[in-house]
Amino acid sequence: MMRSLFIPIGLLTLVVACQTSAPRSSSGTVSQSQGVYQYRDEDPTLKPFYSDRMGVTGRNGMVATAHPEASRVGLEILKAGGNAVDAAVAVQFALAVVYPGAGNLGGGGFLVYRDKAGEAHTLDFREKAPGRASRDMYLDSAGNVRPGLSISGHLASGVPGSVDGMVQAHSRFGRLSWAQVLQPAIDLAERGFPLTERDARGLNSIRQDLLRINPGKSYFLKGAPTDTTRWRANERLVQTDLGQTLRRIQAQGRAGFYGGETARLLAAEMQRGGGLITEQDLADYKSVWRTPLKATYKDLNIITMPPTSSGGVALVQLMRFVEPFPLRRWGWNRDSTVQVMIEAERRVYADRAKFLGDPDFVKVPVAELTSYLYLKSRWTDFNWAKATDSRNIRGGTLPGFESLETTHFSVVDKEGNAVAITTTLNGGYGSRVVVGGAGFLMNNEMDDFSIKPGTPNMYGLVGNAANAIAPGKRMLSSMTPTILEKAGKLYMVVGTPGGSTIMTSVFQTILNVVEHGMTMQQAVNALKFHHQWLPDKTTFENGAFTPKTEQILQSRGYVLERLTNTLGRMDCILVRPDGSFEGASDPRADNTAMGY
Repeated sequence: MMRSLFIPIGLLTLVVACQTSAPRSSSGTVSQSQGVYQYRDEDPTLKPFYSDRMGVTGRNGMVATAHPEASRVGLEILKAGGNAVDAAVAVQFALAVVYPGAGNLGGGGFLVYRDKAGEAHTLDFREKAPGRASRDMYLDSAGNVRPGLSISGHLASGVPGSVDGMVQAHSRFGRLSWAQVLQPAIDLAERGFPLTERDARGLNSIRQDLLRINPGKSYFLKGAPTDTTRWRANERLVQTDLGQTLRRIQAQGRAGFYGGETARLLAAEMQRGGGLITEQDLADYKSVWRTPLKATYKDLNIITMPPTSSGGVALVQLMRFVEPFPLRRWGWNRDSTVQVMIEAERRVYADRAKFLGDPDFVKVPVAELTSYLYLKSRWTDFNWAKATDSRNIRGGTLPGFESLETTHFSVVDKEGNAVAITTTLNGGYGSRVVVGGAGFLMNNEMDDFSIKPGTPNMYGLVGNAANAIAPGKRMLSSMTPTILEKAGKLYMVVGTPGGSTIMTSVFQTILNVVEHGMTMQQAVNALKFHHQWLPDKTTFENGAFTPKTEQILQSRGYVLERLTNTLGRMDCILVRPDGSFEGASDPRADNTAMGY
């Protein structure tokens, strides 16, 4: 392994040397009263939380995932003597069974691991473009994007990386046998599990897509394709073919997916639907251990994912942009706090579009993008009185360079080993293609490439040549699994799904704890907002801003859009001062933390 790249802290004054004094925030303060933050000055009944859920505590281990069955599996592995990696691998395969919207065999993701001695490792098991992919594969003869091809159906899928990633992680750091960590997922597939209300609603919502894209198949349907009955909560979903696929992986390891019967079934499915993935593509796939991206924020060390994820670079930029400002004094989601966060986000997403891509194909200037001198140059046009116009913001200038459905889980074992994994099919239920005979969904990750410079993907993100399609290339991601240290010891494990909103949700959750004094669960519960450069607007969960804060921001030219849905599905763990763990799972969905 290469040594981890530490980005040394610079003079904070460099970032804000050109700023004028912040206007006095007139929105008041957020205070904590008996564990509940309140807006005292405007309306004491207003709460900045999605719910009042309390965190879960434990001393011997903690697991936080998107589904109660997956959390149960992870906890049982820890109790059986497994370490954090064993539990994480078991959770990944369990999620492939119980959370088909994002848990997967047919997708990919990223792993950040910090062992009990403080050594950090990052694994890139992101999908790759098939060998027959080409830069303009989604364009017509006139150079226009052919709508939907990169999102739905067989042509939308990249070569999956999840199974290889779990094999590599377990072979290097696991303690229990491979068979033992696979067995819980097999049991869930073959015996079935009770659907939650959200599970049933999700499967019912994709019924027509499943029928259209998978004619003659009955996967994830209740009954035969001609049966019109719908799933209900507490009914059991049994997945026999998926169980057999998992048994092949259990018996043969990597070869049980990237070769043999599973590879044959996957390649045949692609050929049947006009996809590009071949058995050779599967045989050639390899995950990559990358040098962790490390940086500092005040007294914290940040350990996060380097490219092919854009999330780590973005998080470091965001944290360094706001580090000089007195966010704690200004208060949670006050107008001045929000303004500097929005302006940081605007610039970071512009940089993402210009510079970020697969480092095996393009040079990604990580050190330059996260340097204080560069960030200072990006802040020169900041103005307290007026929102920056995104039309006037582009990716920055560096010498030598030319110009929503995912899932995250966090695990800590009793020895202090910690894992943060974010994994995805990209859109909810991926491409909606189910591999015949194998029973698992395929990804639609090809949409995460820049299919045409300046054309937004399904999350509204734009890109350029650095993220253009090429055979064997990994598409850019927003996933941001992150581990933080304090005083050299494990402090926090964080991450979330959410497409383009992942980076800003992780950013806010960390600040909620370290600047605003929230517990881990309160930081997860807290209402959030998001800006991504283009489109030039700030979306926010209902209640994230007080009416007065909204008024002040709008008077400065900020376009605000109140969401009818939610932002983020955080699963996080905090090490408390007494050494115990606080597990925080997002109340916005079925996310569940379990500890002992």
